[in-house]
Amino acid sequence: MLINPSSKYRGVAPVDLPDRQWPNRRLTRAPIWLSTDLRDGNQALFEPMNRARKLRLFDELLRIGFKQIEVGFPSASRTDFEIVRHLIDADLIPDDVTPMVISQLREDLITQTVRSVAGARRAIVHLYNAIAPAWRQLVFGLSVSQIVAIVEHHVGLLKRLTAAHPQTQWVLQYSPETFCMAELEVSLAVCNAAIETWDASPQRPIIINLPTTVEVSTANVFADQVEWMDRHLARREHVVLSVHPHNDRGTGVACAEQALLAGAQRVEGCLFGNGERSGNLDVVTLALNLYTQGIAPGLDFSDIAAVARVAEDCTALPIHPRHPYVGDLVFTAFSGSHQDAIAKGFAAQRTDAPWQVPYLPIDPHDLGRTYDSIVRVNSQSGKGGIAFLLQRDHGIVMPRRMQVEFSAIVQSLADASETELDSAQLWAVFERTYLTPTRAQSGFIYHAHRLYDDANGQGIALQLDDGSGALQHRKGIGNGPIAATVAALGVPIRIDSYEERSLGAGAEAEALAIVEAAWPGVPGTRFGVGRHPNIVTASVLAVLSAVARFADARSHPQAPITDADH
Repeated sequence: MLINPSSKYRGVAPVDLPDRQWPNRRLTRAPIWLSTDLRDGNQALFEPMNRARKLRLFDELLRIGFKQIEVGFPSASRTDFEIVRHLIDADLIPDDVTPMVISQLREDLITQTVRSVAGARRAIVHLYNAIAPAWRQLVFGLSVSQIVAIVEHHVGLLKRLTAAHPQTQWVLQYSPETFCMAELEVSLAVCNAAIETWDASPQRPIIINLPTTVEVSTANVFADQVEWMDRHLARREHVVLSVHPHNDRGTGVACAEQALLAGAQRVEGCLFGNGERSGNLDVVTLALNLYTQGIAPGLDFSDIAAVARVAEDCTALPIHPRHPYVGDLVFTAFSGSHQDAIAKGFAAQRTDAPWQVPYLPIDPHDLGRTYDSIVRVNSQSGKGGIAFLLQRDHGIVMPRRMQVEFSAIVQSLADASETELDSAQLWAVFERTYLTPTRAQSGFIYHAHRLYDDANGQGIALQLDDGSGALQHRKGIGNGPIAATVAALGVPIRIDSYEERSLGAGAEAEALAIVEAAWPGVPGTRFGVGRHPNIVTASVLAVLSAVARFADARSHPQAPITDADH
């Protein structure tokens, strides 16, 4: 039995704002986006990203279209410092992208932070300190006037240090940490101190960032707090007002949306909401929420599955199958009534009409996903039973997205024959689909291969039959046998994931290799499977299987094409 909460929790007092304007406003454009995946998101990982993963995720953030990226905490991490310097010294930051680095209010940390980005074309230095009563009284033992003096001193230091590097355009971002738990008058005092000390102007840009460091109130209270600050900040015309919502109450996206109505111009968050405790703002969800309201987000999520795979690989955090917009199951209806409504919606939907399909708030095609499995699979006749039979009778353990893909294929055959498929028939479909697809259609029938070492990576020499009996000899180099095989084939296939299984036990066991692949211009992904006693051979066969499936799909455009996620 829970205790009486009124004796333990105080809640947050409402803001005295009787003439609040935000409830009557409507969003009409996207905010300025800042990705904090490489800093706030990274520090919340079980194992922080290494240099290679950070640089890979940085490249993905650039591809998506972020123009401001928080690249690290260089005064707290030698790795972060070196990565920031590498990005600048190697000129890897595009002219229209601004890196941001963060520092607490300490002289040595600020000095090191400025050193990390000196020489960049433009840089944001993010300074922050905690100002709420619990921190002032219990952690630091400081008065409000002392907190204000600390802000003035360290912003003044930053101003002097950056003046020594005029080749860089410097932007100050100041965050009153724990803003959502602090008195508004105190937040205003420290923010105005930063604004005045920095001497904010068109030539001296400043960002005031209001974080829900720990989310403690309903989203409407946060919106009131933001609107109050929007009205009272000094030199408001020279200030970019930003928010950094966390998700402790599960309302980070709602806080961001309502804060934008209240006057915020910029938001900070991570792609899929990674961050301390319950996470930061989920940028993908907010951006696509705007998209469904007719607002161009300015970020490219037209291949959402590829973005998800990069994020999962770099962070080692799985994305929930029911995650908005990107989860493996969000466009799959298990309920028969849902399937019926969706099918009727598709039948009525015109290409030149506004989107109006029941149960689908967004067109899956806009995210690079297809319609095929949406109304084909449910828990009774779809992937659950199929996956069980394949595992029980044949030892095949399919990844979840492959279960969705294959169940749609089986369901299509079951509908056409109007009969049930037994285990033997199911295995025949699996073999025909993945293990012996029409490889002659692709011109790549496996004959043999040889691995060799190369100075640039792993080399592979392939012998392939083009279907006529004549052997082709192809070579490729990559960071492993799979990448080398793709290079040798010379086709634009992209391998998104790889898994291997053992079929049986002992010396007679065979290896099963499974790849998930994408092809430019083809929505979604396809799976390829290879089976062989040698795992490298099985992996090569899996790549050839995926290539053949894409080739077969293109040669039969009238046939339904299923894919892994969608």
